[in-house]
Amino acid sequence: MSPKVQTSESISQIDPAPSEQLEQDKESNVVVTEIDARSSAPPDGGLTAWLTVLGGFLVQFVAGYVNSFGVYQDFFVRDFLSNFSSSQISWIGSVATMLLMVTSVFSGRLFDRGHFHFLYITGSILLIVAIFTLSAAHPQSFYQACSFLLNLGIAYGLGAGMIYVPGIAIMAQHFSRKRALVMGIVASGGSFGAIVYPIMLNNLFHNSVGFANGVRASGGLIVGCLIIAALLMRTRASIRTVKHRSMLESARKFIKDDVYVLAVLGTFFYIQGLFFPIFYIQLLADEKGLNSVFSFYTLTILSSGSFVGRFVGGAAVNPFGAINSVTLSTFCCGVLIVSMLGLESIAGVTIFCILYGFFSGTYLTLLAPMWASMATDLSEIGLIGHSIALFFSMYNTHFDTSLGTPITGALLTRDQFIWWRPILYAAIASFIGTSFFFASRMRMAKRKRTNRC
Repeated sequence: MSPKVQTSESISQIDPAPSEQLEQDKESNVVVTEIDARSSAPPDGGLTAWLTVLGGFLVQFVAGYVNSFGVYQDFFVRDFLSNFSSSQISWIGSVATMLLMVTSVFSGRLFDRGHFHFLYITGSILLIVAIFTLSAAHPQSFYQACSFLLNLGIAYGLGAGMIYVPGIAIMAQHFSRKRALVMGIVASGGSFGAIVYPIMLNNLFHNSVGFANGVRASGGLIVGCLIIAALLMRTRASIRTVKHRSMLESARKFIKDDVYVLAVLGTFFYIQGLFFPIFYIQLLADEKGLNSVFSFYTLTILSSGSFVGRFVGGAAVNPFGAINSVTLSTFCCGVLIVSMLGLESIAGVTIFCILYGFFSGTYLTLLAPMWASMATDLSEIGLIGHSIALFFSMYNTHFDTSLGTPITGALLTRDQFIWWRPILYAAIASFIGTSFFFASRMRMAKRKRTNRC
């Protein structure tokens, strides 16, 4: 029998535990995975590894379709579902975002058990069926509104959640020293998708191509990316899971840790405001009477800023710390949301989109490293897929990703578009979230001082 080695690396690049820790981890019922030593060392490069990176980038590009919902929000409010309120319509995008996160909790754990191909194939089928069924929907009726929710909200959210985490976690099998860099490259695929899809959908929906063929065209792009990614990505090791700490056991442990609890509260409040600009900036630009062509590109500008912010956020972890960078970025986002009250010109909206995209992208990139930095021992983090799943379980403690935009949509109203009310709500929620992140940061610093003593 060939020798076995333990692999237990987190997102934050914490070194594996010593080999003698293996039996102790098994007895304590934490995540322990063994792989054949002959294939355990990631090559940190090579053709297969970099092709897998390209495949993972395409997977995130497909999952990033959810971030283009602002185009659908604007189109539905003004045309296809004008009989429904902004709040009702925003549930479609909110449900998709929430289900992507919730499904990721389970897909990360299944990935650690060696079910990458099952997750990828099942998720891809769901995505393809969802997008092409969506193209057959018709405007205005309640039945068709339910169809939009079922396909663009539920089915696409579930499918994206099944491929999102595995598309990132598979990089751990190919890279070690370069892992943080590679995961940043792969994760940026979602931001790149949020740049491309709005341009594509706006130009297709508002000309002779129309909604149905526009959705089919975007579906064709998604199918192509999924097929190419499937051909490029390769798993390396046959993984055998020994024991896993359950989510319930983890929750019981974390609920007693004030550092985690404060961070969860910060996430809950901050998410209430985070997606408001992403979902509504194009509609705001239209309502302010700005150039219609420019309004089509507001989401693209915002996503471009996010693309840069994700890279900068990854670079900021080591010199400044994840929790410090998260606190700063959420505070800046709150200030920028307040500034939406004064947006009246193309220049103002452009500057807002660039800055908000940058800081929100930084925040989203640093969330997982922030959770990992709060761990007091390796058993709280586990393997790469489990650690990402744990992050998403924290992220969805209150299922708040599905609440913020419907609330702001209701405050906006369907006909009058009273912008100050949702802007104020989103800004206050952001500042409250920032306060909890700051409190968590202070408690973490106190814990470290106590441990040193």
